Amino acid sequence: MSLGMRAMTASYASMQVTGHNIANASVAGYSRQQAELATAKGQYTGAGFFGKGVDVASVTRSHDQFLTRAAATAKSLSAMDETLAQRLKLLENVFPTGEMGLGYSVGSFLNAMVDLASRPGDTATRQVVLARSQDLASRFNAADDQLDTLQAGVTSDLKTTVTAVNGLTKSLAKINDQIAASRGLGQPPNDLLDERDRIVSELSTKIQVSTVMADDGTVGVFVAGGQNLVLGAQSVDMRVTPDPLDTSRSALALVDGSNLRMLDEASLGGGSMAALLRFQNEDLVDARNMVGQLAAAVGSAVNAQQELGLDLNGDGGKPLFQVGAPTARSSTNNARDASGNFLATVSIATPDGTVLNAADYLMRPDPAVANGYIVTRLSYPQETFNRTADASGAFEVDGMQVTVTGTPASADTFLLQPVANAAGGMNALIQDPRLVAAASPLVASVGAANTGTGSIASLTMVEAPDTGSSAEVSFSTGAGGQLQYSWTVTDSGGAATTTGPLDWNDEGVVPPEPYSINGARLQVAGVPKAGDTISVTAIDPAYIGANNGNALALSGLRDKAIVGRSESGGVYSGGALATDAYAATLADVAVRVQTAKAASTISTAVSGQAELARSEVAGVNLDEEAARLIQYQQSYQAAAKVLQVAQSVFETLLQTAAG
Repeated sequence: MSLGMRAMTASYASMQVTGHNIANASVAGYSRQQAELATAKGQYTGAGFFGKGVDVASVTRSHDQFLTRAAATAKSLSAMDETLAQRLKLLENVFPTGEMGLGYSVGSFLNAMVDLASRPGDTATRQVVLARSQDLASRFNAADDQLDTLQAGVTSDLKTTVTAVNGLTKSLAKINDQIAASRGLGQPPNDLLDERDRIVSELSTKIQVSTVMADDGTVGVFVAGGQNLVLGAQSVDMRVTPDPLDTSRSALALVDGSNLRMLDEASLGGGSMAALLRFQNEDLVDARNMVGQLAAAVGSAVNAQQELGLDLNGDGGKPLFQVGAPTARSSTNNARDASGNFLATVSIATPDGTVLNAADYLMRPDPAVANGYIVTRLSYPQETFNRTADASGAFEVDGMQVTVTGTPASADTFLLQPVANAAGGMNALIQDPRLVAAASPLVASVGAANTGTGSIASLTMVEAPDTGSSAEVSFSTGAGGQLQYSWTVTDSGGAATTTGPLDWNDEGVVPPEPYSINGARLQVAGVPKAGDTISVTAIDPAYIGANNGNALALSGLRDKAIVGRSESGGVYSGGALATDAYAATLADVAVRVQTAKAASTISTAVSGQAELARSEVAGVNLDEEAARLIQYQQSYQAAAKVLQVAQSVFETLLQTAAG
């Protein structure tokens, strides 16, 4: 009877475990369990050892720690790539193609200048120019607003995810406590262990974690290269906090009493929060700077040329656009005085928006140089500059005029943003069509006695002229018969200054950079001869309404590299057309989207394979469980038969003894 009872108990236990497996077959993270049976210790008699049946030793789960950890890591990377791909797809909507794009608006505005050059005195044409300028500013504002919306979405999602993470870590700490309490019972709490692994797996989709087993059976959870998130039955709350360098962005921190331990975004690894921070700190920043660079370049180039012309009132042109001012931010961790004010502040100015890069800059004091600073361009191409401030605390770097007020501490950091706010702060300033400066303050004419075929193709103002001055270009023959030219500028007092001679070139640009003839540069058609002259004089006020000299220069910006130029000694090089710069931005964003999609596809496949490998070891196969259920049922029936036979034998013995 004892043998039958033990056998029935073992079979019943096996059927119970199998039923538990079947019931939880669809539960995420559940590991298949099995009853571990052990042969009961035999009883010695003179005739030998007689078996005493079977014992249920334990209930264990099918679990591989390496595969479980690999699956969680793969999920973390998959969640990061998927989140990044989704965000970049939203970013792509900020840069539409065709008539909805910024490139089209820039082209339409500059094309309106072409029409103005054809009809400089026409009020309707001037009104179209102003309408196009307003549309251009509105398009830049709309793009900046969309970027702000994406930033707000990042912050909102980070807060939601952090709330979920804090809930998971609290649950994990509670389960750790329960596991530690049950450890003294001598049997593994399988369902608790599964629940803990499931929580770690879910936590990994939000932020990549590493785990360390403790002697008491609990697991420690760490993030960002060693920051403890869960230790035993204690969890640490995570919080979304403003980024110290740029409070418009978000950062992550762990709550340590009354202090916050900031988490380095670069050390987070995978998870959706790492993707959100990467999107915010890289893709959104680059997109904002690319749009800002285009706005700053177009606004600066148009304003500079507008100010060199004359409006219908005969006055110098006023700025057509206002762009957002450059910003210098002090880290909230910078040293302060007793009143709570920063020991040092930084301001920046950007005199020429066409030479600015689409980048933010990190600036910090150089401890090896007095009044020295190290400035690092954070976007591609990354570069580090060493600068020394003058007595006023000023220095120049990458087109920025930087001024430091006060004395910064050695650990202070500053974020310089020359173009980040340019698009959002762009406005069209002129409402009166008469104020469009289409006329040039100077006109050019060929000498009456000229014998060559040289004629004036165009005159472009490149600098403000000296009022009351006049100039004359004279052609001569140099060594070897080379045609040369010189120019003489006579100021209002009669003093004359001659520059040259320079060799004539077939392009007919007189003079080349960095020279100008009283602020003007000529485009000469045909070929002058020695002895020919060209005069450059002030325009007759009566002809201002008919002159299109500055309108031609403004329309010429359409075919001029004005975005991201390099300047050295007054000579500009490199750069891109405004429409080409927008096309390059479209290509850059498209490449990021496609790269993220490819990475997401690959990491999703890897995650699926890792989970399949884990489930092959730990998962429940219903066909196998059904087969085991039949096996244990038959075993149970056989054990019951043993018990029935034992009972019959026992009753026979009792009857025999009674008889």
